[in-house]
Amino acid sequence: MRAELKGLSSDLAEKVGAHLMMAIQLIDEDPQLAYRHAEAARRRAARLPIAREAVAETAYAAGMYEEALTQYRTMRRMTGSADVIPVMVNCLRALGRFRDALALIAEGEREIEDPSMRVELIIESARVRIEMAQTEEGLRILRREIERPTCRHPRLAQARLLYAYADQLFDQGDHEQAYHFFSLSARLDPDGTTSALDRLDEMDGFVMEFDEEEFADEPDDAEEDDDAFDDTTSLDQAEYGDSEEADSQ
Repeated sequence: MRAELKGLSSDLAEKVGAHLMMAIQLIDEDPQLAYRHAEAARRRAARLPIAREAVAETAYAAGMYEEALTQYRTMRRMTGSADVIPVMVNCLRALGRFRDALALIAEGEREIEDPSMRVELIIESARVRIEMAQTEEGLRILRREIERPTCRHPRLAQARLLYAYADQLFDQGDHEQAYHFFSLSARLDPDGTTSALDRLDEMDGFVMEFDEEEFADEPDDAEEDDDAFDDTTSLDQAEYGDSEEADSQ
């Protein structure tokens, strides 16, 4: 943020920075107010990609998908980066503009180089197909990337891919296989970024309730599972391909 603000006068940089910080702080608890702060920053510094990004992300969080899409498009033009394509697809999906989403997916397949963003595009592609009532095709897209990855998946990206597949299996009523893939996702994501651990708890029939502040100062002694896959290894058939249940998917 500081690097982009350096091009502004000191007073303007201070105001823009304050609005951006408020947008960041409020995005989870009050996305509408966060959006207004981001928009205030954009009005003062419309040429800064960080201001456009703040408006896009807060608009998305507030469910303002058309506005978010507009700002992500502007960011793409300003930065030349294709990494915003997956979230743009998500916006189009939320707006029910499936043909536009498919066209943008095709662009992303040609342009996106970052492995994590390629995985996000695959996840969004599957979601679009499922919402188009092409459920089998959506599941096939996810399963194919798990079994025959098109790139070397970073650890968290791989966890997100497994989570997305498990989530769709659960929605289709295949709870046994969903539990299996949630478990694989959780092993790659011990910090709980994907919520796979929470989904496993729910499927096991219990939900823990506690005061987070009570444990805020305690050290984190959790150790990573030694059996978890490393970030350069895709899930191979040995992990889930030998079961009759997996082969039936």
